[in-house]
Amino acid sequence: MSEKELKKTSAYVWFDAEFTSLELESARLLQVAVIITDHELNRLHPESADLNLRVKLEEGEAVSPWVEENLAGLVAQCRGADAVSLAEADRQIAAMLDQYVKTPRAEMAERPVLAGNSVHNDWYLMRRFLPEFHARLHYRLLDVSTFKIQWMDWVGREPFDKEDVNQLNQYFPGGGIDAANAHDALFDIKASIAELAFYRSGLSGSTPAI
Repeated sequence: MSEKELKKTSAYVWFDAEFTSLELESARLLQVAVIITDHELNRLHPESADLNLRVKLEEGEAVSPWVEENLAGLVAQCRGADAVSLAEADRQIAAMLDQYVKTPRAEMAERPVLAGNSVHNDWYLMRRFLPEFHARLHYRLLDVSTFKIQWMDWVGREPFDKEDVNQLNQYFPGGGIDAANAHDALFDIKASIAELAFYRSGLSGSTPAI
């Protein structure tokens, strides 16, 4: 096997977003968060450089009833002065990749891979609204949900519990997670990294359940 075939992925770009609606065709971004790791799941930047942005909701722009009920605090922040435009969010994410992964890269094989849980949903809206970010990524996706399905079907054990703070800190590199916070993009990224570490440690050398 050639050296090129053995080359590791340059980076995993962990991305999660919250949306104005669960209907992706009509949804827009409310919150975006990014952490970049190597293939061993170690950050390629200091924790202080984790990106966590609220995206500005224009006056009169509606959100779905589910989002209004379950993400009321986030919606209020997106109507506040600290929220950024979609263009600014795109610029900041692209700058983060350029700084820590040295993108854009001419060769597709050298580009970082987008990673997350059910990340195709986030990719769908990222492709629509964050073109500079999208242009810096490999076409492949690393979806932790694939490992979850294999874990349950192949190993036959309970999946990772992202509500368990002790388990989160056991598997998230460096720990430091104070509480579970569902429907927060930055928390969801950290939980996805911990979940992948959990499955990887368990699948190494495991055999199918009988």
